[in-house]
Amino acid sequence: MTPVALVTGAGRGIGAATVRRLVADGWSVVAVDRCADDPALPYALATRAELDAVAAGSGAPQRVATVVADVREGEGLARAVDVAVERFGGLDAALAVAGVIGGGVPLWKMPAAQVQAMIQINLMGAIELAREAIPALLAQPTPRRGRFVAVASAAATEGMPGLAAYSAAKAGVTGLIRGLAADLRGTGVTANAVSPGSTATPILDESARLYDLLDAAAFAPQHTLERLLQPEEIANVLAWLCGPDATALTGATVAADGGLSL
Repeated sequence: MTPVALVTGAGRGIGAATVRRLVADGWSVVAVDRCADDPALPYALATRAELDAVAAGSGAPQRVATVVADVREGEGLARAVDVAVERFGGLDAALAVAGVIGGGVPLWKMPAAQVQAMIQINLMGAIELAREAIPALLAQPTPRRGRFVAVASAAATEGMPGLAAYSAAKAGVTGLIRGLAADLRGTGVTANAVSPGSTATPILDESARLYDLLDAAAFAPQHTLERLLQPEEIANVLAWLCGPDATALTGATVAADGGLSL
């Protein structure tokens, strides 16, 4: 039977690459994105046209359903879970990929609304997805092989100036994963995270602007690989964690960071 995944932040970047990779691996996917800008953030977010293009260009658009929903709102995520169950027959993996960046100044100088966006989208978005999706993962017949996977960041463990709120949110994601793994003990459902390094996405472009850099390529020397990572490389790790070869991992955070954390 075709496995089914739900991916947030699917309109572009790592989320879009993850949809494409999962479809290539034979999954059906519910692709979720807010498809609107956030007034607390100074850069453009993904659009409905971009989300639709991800589905159309997936290689098997009949296996991709798009849902417009804000990860901060449980009702929208519940609707996406319902789409997975009603259209594709269930849910086998939920991936919390949606994320935003903000800062560039010390925490006490950040606008309060932007601090809230960091916590609400990056951390509470993952928590809300877990609350809505894990019951559907547990509803699958035994032996279960459900997967909950979240995107953290190298910023969860590396202190970076001007990114305290973002770092706090991403560190919260890694703590969430450890707690979920404990809660899921014995169920057959695992919970893991991936911490990317500097990945060529709109978030990294905004990071470069926050640091007054010429462009995102300036982050490449942070990596032992001495290059930026591509969204597809992170998607490969996320897809692997959803697959049958990752059965030994739960509560783990995989550092897919090009050697940044060495």
